[in-house]
Amino acid sequence: MEDRTSKNMILWFFLACFLISISLMGWLLSPFFSIIVLGAVVTGAFHPVYRLLTFRGRIRPGFASLLTCLLIFFILFVPIVFFVGVLAQEAYELIQLTKSPALFNFINTHFTNNALLDRINPLLANFDIVITGEELSKTISDIGRAVGLFFFDQARAVASNTLSFLTSFFLMLLVIFFLLIDGPKLVQFLIDLSPLPEEQDTQLFDKFSDMAGAILVGNGLCGAIQGIAGGGIFWLFGLQSAFLWGVIMFLLAFMPIIGVGAVFAPTVIFLFLTGRVGTSLFFLVFYLLLSGGVEYILKPRVVGKRVQMHTLMVFLSLIGGLKIFGILGIIYGPLIATGFLTLTNIYHASYQKLIEHSQP
Repeated sequence: MEDRTSKNMILWFFLACFLISISLMGWLLSPFFSIIVLGAVVTGAFHPVYRLLTFRGRIRPGFASLLTCLLIFFILFVPIVFFVGVLAQEAYELIQLTKSPALFNFINTHFTNNALLDRINPLLANFDIVITGEELSKTISDIGRAVGLFFFDQARAVASNTLSFLTSFFLMLLVIFFLLIDGPKLVQFLIDLSPLPEEQDTQLFDKFSDMAGAILVGNGLCGAIQGIAGGGIFWLFGLQSAFLWGVIMFLLAFMPIIGVGAVFAPTVIFLFLTGRVGTSLFFLVFYLLLSGGVEYILKPRVVGKRVQMHTLMVFLSLIGGLKIFGILGIIYGPLIATGFLTLTNIYHASYQKLIEHSQP
């Protein structure tokens, strides 16, 4: 009896020390959490390239990982540098435009005596609402200023912390380099460490891998197509800050329910009210074809059935992620939701009956 008690005390003491060491290790790595998560997500997206390079021993793993990291550098780093410069310039121009009297004069000219507003205002008067050119000018200016300030601050933060950005990016490449080579060993180490059955650990890792791939490859590719096409059509028709609106459409493309319609719908209305009826109809048709083609034809083929999550859950996880983590919430939010839903499935399949049977 005493021997058993002694063993239990040793076990609990070891577990306490082990949990403390895990907490300290987590604290030690916490400054690099974002880098590690981004590195893992990018590794999952580019792993097929690494696998192709090492197929049948064509290239040694270390050199293949180095080549993959160089590819990631040219695909991600170079466009980001260009992207930040152009984004800051266009965001600054949008801020200046919202302060310009020319915007107020333009809105007054096109909207104050607009026949459509004359028809709408009597209906809105029943709700004690009247739309005037001055109110429209203030609303449009406020929205434009808020959008411009947000993206200008983001671009300025990256530009003003160039050394920090470079350090973080190359640390991420270092993480990717070793994850490509030793990723399977790390996964197996974590599976062996977990007290859960191996099939449940594998299910968790597979779900995270599928979601990471869907976010970066699926939603990223589809968002890029919509952002480039939307920004291109804005530029083609001479609309202000085409690059900036393209970036906004890229981010909105991640959002189910809202999507790029949050930019196209006001644009269609604006063009219609300013008398550009033909252009307005063209933008409407273009939006329907672009959004419908990407969401219902391309995205199902790219993402497939890897992500089985309710649309509302995806939407709320993205909005919550953005609110808590900023722009990285696009990745963190769905990953957290994936972990919760996967653990819920495991609970229903393996533990719910055990808990119910253990109750008196």
